[in-house]
Amino acid sequence: MAARIKKGDTVAVISGSSKGSRGEVLRVIPKENRAVVQGVAIAKRHTKAKGMGQPGGIIEQEAAVDLSNLALIDPSTNKPTRVGFRVLDDGRKIRVARKSGTAIDG
Repeated sequence: MAARIKKGDTVAVISGSSKGSRGEVLRVIPKENRAVVQGVAIAKRHTKAKGMGQPGGIIEQEAAVDLSNLALIDPSTNKPTRVGFRVLDDGRKIRVARKSGTAIDG
């Protein structure tokens, strides 16, 4: 199945504890159907000190969010939208914003 959300996309969280927040997709995990979004679902990890260079303590980092809780931001209207696909005349398959019909990539 083609990827509706890719690394580098700007997305909005539509449900869950971080609902309403926006961020850039840092990583997509297709096997788990999840994505890591910058500034969303912050989790605290307790880490041990590792040698001389890295002190221990509590580190905040982003946790993975289910893809069903994310909506892509339409580049033309700057609002959340669903994603569709269109095949161009030259045979390329591109993502299209459903609300406005504008091409997302390509």
